[in-house]
Amino acid sequence: MKKILSILLSFVVVISFISCGKSNTSNVSKVDKKGSLTVAIWDNNQLKGLQQIANEWGEKSGYDVEFEVFDWSTYWTMLEAGVSGGEMPDIFWMHSSYAQMYMDSNVLLNLNSEIAKDDAIDIANYYPGISNLYSNKDGHYAIPKDHDTIAVVYNKSIFDKYGIAYPTKAWTWEDFASIAQEITDKGKTDGVYGAYLDCGNNQSGWYNIIYAFGGEVINDDHTKSGMDNPNTIKAMNFVKDKILPACPSQDSMANTAGDTMLISNKLGMYIDGSWMVNSYYSLDNIDDLAWVELPWEDVNNNNICDEGERVSIYNGLGWSIYEGTENSDAAWSLTSALTSKEGQIKQSELGVTMSGYVGLSDQWASSFEGIDLSAYTDIENDGTLIFRPYSKYAGRWEDYFTEAFIPAWNGSASMTDTCKSIATYMNGLLDSENE
Repeated sequence: MKKILSILLSFVVVISFISCGKSNTSNVSKVDKKGSLTVAIWDNNQLKGLQQIANEWGEKSGYDVEFEVFDWSTYWTMLEAGVSGGEMPDIFWMHSSYAQMYMDSNVLLNLNSEIAKDDAIDIANYYPGISNLYSNKDGHYAIPKDHDTIAVVYNKSIFDKYGIAYPTKAWTWEDFASIAQEITDKGKTDGVYGAYLDCGNNQSGWYNIIYAFGGEVINDDHTKSGMDNPNTIKAMNFVKDKILPACPSQDSMANTAGDTMLISNKLGMYIDGSWMVNSYYSLDNIDDLAWVELPWEDVNNNNICDEGERVSIYNGLGWSIYEGTENSDAAWSLTSALTSKEGQIKQSELGVTMSGYVGLSDQWASSFEGIDLSAYTDIENDGTLIFRPYSKYAGRWEDYFTEAFIPAWNGSASMTDTCKSIATYMNGLLDSENE
């Protein structure tokens, strides 16, 4: 992605690739010539369900839909190459870390006119944080594809082995840290750890702790870093002093993913997003796993979980259409089919992801027979959802977070000084966004 940014800056061109849609049979009827569409995504776990929805649309439209699946970093390199003169997919995903940057160019299809003609699309039906992300003063550049929440997945066999009671949603972050340390102490000779919190686990990790402690990563109007906020610093020192001692070393976490350790019976608890349920569901030892709501922090010291003290960061992808596609009508028709209420219900019932369309979370949770995923859905009522922090150059400052935090994670640097240094760097980027 660094290559993308250097190209954008050197040519003073900023890319923007967001699209949206919803199923409307009148749109399908306009497609009177058979052809094919290419769709780019980065999560193979979602492919089967999305392909099924696309195939059903294709039977009506006469179009073949070919999905191209990349890993995260290759995906953005692919888009860079396409913007620089290579081939572009007709439809593709956009993410909060890069959306604002891409929306400033002329590469995205502005969807306002398509939305106005499509009775299946009403922006008010989607999670506002996501729909706001993919729009600006000129119009809408994506309709939300999905949303996600965060929970703690734990390995019951490890809790049973060491005689530790399963966590409940009444727990606090202090309880989380205490349980994690107990598992680590009892599992030392077995190489078992209680928790896992890599410095790169932002949305699915320490972002949630920062906001539960009353801090912030960025201010509400995305103009100033919150990493030097006293509550943010307090939260990050809690991470360093109470949670990291129960985790594998940072070097170990950089080399072995948390979900790998969890399913290998080397980890007691892992903070993880709803988007990962698909990968867990196919495991032979799925019965060993259970989910519980994120802990809360008693900021008010009243022994009550008040609003804003149990926080889940949520995010959502958007379907983007390449402005230069030769099949814009068909591309809109497909994205409309994927993001209409009908399409979002199908996506939920197929277990692809939670819906970007408000009110369909239960359909997603019930699609995974035999496991209880209420931790991901109940927090929408029991807790406070905060949209993932972002700005135009979010990809750059998030990459910087990961590198800058390593010494603090390893214990060789002050967490307080690191947070303040990160804020300085981040504010420099934010200033350049607003010049």
